Amino acid sequence: MEKLVIEGGKPLEGEVEIAGSKNAVLPIMAATLLTDAPCTIRRVPKLRDVMTMIKLLRSLGKKVEMTGSTVVVESRGPLHHIADYKLVSTMRGSFCVLGPLLAKLGKANVSLPGGCIIGVRPVDLHLKGLGALGAKFEIENGYVVSQAKRLKGTSVYLGGIFGSSVLATANVLMAATLAQGTTIIESAACEPEIENLCHFLKAMGAKIEGTGSYRLIVTGVKKLKGVSFDVIPDRIEAGTYILLAAATHGNVRVKGADYAHLWALIDKLKQAGVDVIQEKNAIRVKVKKTLTPVGITTHPYPGFPTDLQAQFMALMAVTPGVSVITERVYPDRFIHVAELNRMGADIQREGTSAIVQGVKMLHGAPVMASDLRASAGLVIAGLAAKGRTEIHRMYHLERGYENLDQKLLALGARISRERE
Repeated sequence: MEKLVIEGGKPLEGEVEIAGSKNAVLPIMAATLLTDAPCTIRRVPKLRDVMTMIKLLRSLGKKVEMTGSTVVVESRGPLHHIADYKLVSTMRGSFCVLGPLLAKLGKANVSLPGGCIIGVRPVDLHLKGLGALGAKFEIENGYVVSQAKRLKGTSVYLGGIFGSSVLATANVLMAATLAQGTTIIESAACEPEIENLCHFLKAMGAKIEGTGSYRLIVTGVKKLKGVSFDVIPDRIEAGTYILLAAATHGNVRVKGADYAHLWALIDKLKQAGVDVIQEKNAIRVKVKKTLTPVGITTHPYPGFPTDLQAQFMALMAVTPGVSVITERVYPDRFIHVAELNRMGADIQREGTSAIVQGVKMLHGAPVMASDLRASAGLVIAGLAAKGRTEIHRMYHLERGYENLDQKLLALGARISRERE
């Protein structure tokens, strides 16, 4: 096992290129189960989660090859209907094979999902949506055991107590493409990753209206074809590098980032005094002055992303003054608070909010990564801090950031991997 070692206090400067979106490519890869024809997916980031999805697709009977950033998925015989615990339990995104397997085979046994420890994340909306299409479910020995002789189109509302569910929308959307009749998904997630999935499915021959909106209308077809497709850039990776530049008072060009996907973050950063400039196929971030504290509340897209909450908190921790950070998507997503406080931050949790009293300087310390985005927050804190920071369990970072240490080295960071 390795740890990440950072010597902080140095502004980041230069250019970094953003990889394809992890949260877009996982359901897109799952959607290849809907067809027997070959599919080519480009701009695929080389991440632990992507490798897990490749293993899962292979276990279900697909032939999958990855060359560089291109993944080719082909059929090699009949599909299997059991998605194994050892794979699904490590990554929540793998649960989105449930809808495609049900649509294609009429049955699916999928392990209940795992992933980051960021609070309760039930699968009730997945089962509600697929159940409305005619699927029957039982929970047996940690598996969702499901059957459906033929899925039938219907209207279903997918809003939950914390908003729309991205993965539930993906599961129901994919299943509906091969269902009989028309399905209307109300309160669908409208994240760019779902929009990208819609474009992928439409390229395969699916009939979908309302792409990018809260209301998706899907008319089922008998068969889907193979396709070649490009994944959108990862808005969370882009947002993380933007916040890295801001926290270190650097000057960084984030190449390949989509400005339109990051409005909520950019608006808050401009309020704080960060120069965020839209360039051709890039976003330039510069900080020349002392920043002003700004509060945020996370919401489903187009609101402030919960996946950037920990990183934004790290920035506010080194911004003198008081800011309030409220979590409305995963109310328990505050495990990183204790680790930031180990570095000298002054943060108090109050229910679903954190009160951040910004300090002039954080100090390096040994810290423990608890989940993917919390780990990124600790990297930001480490680069902004004085002295040496050791981030243990860095494998969390490898789930969602491609070549993070190498990209940061190219920006002038003093960062290395060491054996535990």
